[in-house]
Amino acid sequence: MDAFYAAVEQRDNPELRGKPVAVGGQSARSVVSTASYEARKFGVRSAMSMVTALKICPQLIVVPHRFEAYVEVSQQIREIFASYTDLIEPLSLDEAFLDVTGDGSATTLATPIAAEIRKRIFEETDLTASAGVSYNKFLAKLASDMRKPDGMTVIPPEFALRIIDKTKIEKFFGVGPATAKKMHRCGIFTGKDLRNISLENLTRLFGKQGKFFFDISRGIDERPVNPSRIRKSVGTERTFEKDLTTRFQRIAELYRIEIELMERIAKAGFKGHTLTLKVTFGDFTRKTRSKTLAECLDKFEIVHKYAKILLRESDLDGSSIRLLGLSVSNENDNKQDEAYQTEIPFT
Repeated sequence: MDAFYAAVEQRDNPELRGKPVAVGGQSARSVVSTASYEARKFGVRSAMSMVTALKICPQLIVVPHRFEAYVEVSQQIREIFASYTDLIEPLSLDEAFLDVTGDGSATTLATPIAAEIRKRIFEETDLTASAGVSYNKFLAKLASDMRKPDGMTVIPPEFALRIIDKTKIEKFFGVGPATAKKMHRCGIFTGKDLRNISLENLTRLFGKQGKFFFDISRGIDERPVNPSRIRKSVGTERTFEKDLTTRFQRIAELYRIEIELMERIAKAGFKGHTLTLKVTFGDFTRKTRSKTLAECLDKFEIVHKYAKILLRESDLDGSSIRLLGLSVSNENDNKQDEAYQTEIPFT
């Protein structure tokens, strides 16, 4: 889907249509969850602080999250998918892999189906969607991001390497910001650069992921669309350019992490019961604290409350913090437990 949260808000409130909109909080510490395409023209983007977003786009309209509305629309879209195939692998509330080839036929058979799905989504939800069609998941994901908003891209086998070669490495599905920076330090900036690195060197640099990077740079991805994939946890973390040394810094950064975590929980529809705080110190030692609750951790107020408790109980005063992370797990566990703590040397 295109700018999903913002698009739902513009659909439900006609006064927002055609205007720069950001979904998120309005406090000094809030971040942008989703920006409309009108806002993106000014440089507003997801994960940007709301203060910065309002500076570069003073006319920006900020609206609060309505997770229930996004879930309802997501269910409508999922029903449309289900009318074409049972092989649906959700990535989030607004994105999924579909296998519509049946017997593994050429991508040309999938193209009209993708076009029809996009048409139905618009007719039934009044929202636009972008699609990518190809012979594997990696290339389909790459294609889906190439003509946003409201576009469709097809990558047939004969054009795969040509497209991969000129694509920036940070556009690759599975390459996050930290991995992209590491690749840049190794002189890897495009798919072609990646393909010029041997399997041995990629494995040495990236461990088990090295084989995956080796394959996708050659247009190889044998992962099937898995409709029964079970998500065990949802989490997010941040490594800071400068270590956090004050209580205010820790609280402010944890708040930002909570906002991002709630967005991921909502997208995944995840209903876990264990909240875990991870801390990595300046000397690379690590501490985690967890708390398992009877109540479901799917509301910001609950996550915020217990994240603060875990932070306070971690006794971080005087510490230099390199990384903070927060995750939710135990989707089926509703038995309350006490928090526990571990300290592990980073190796």
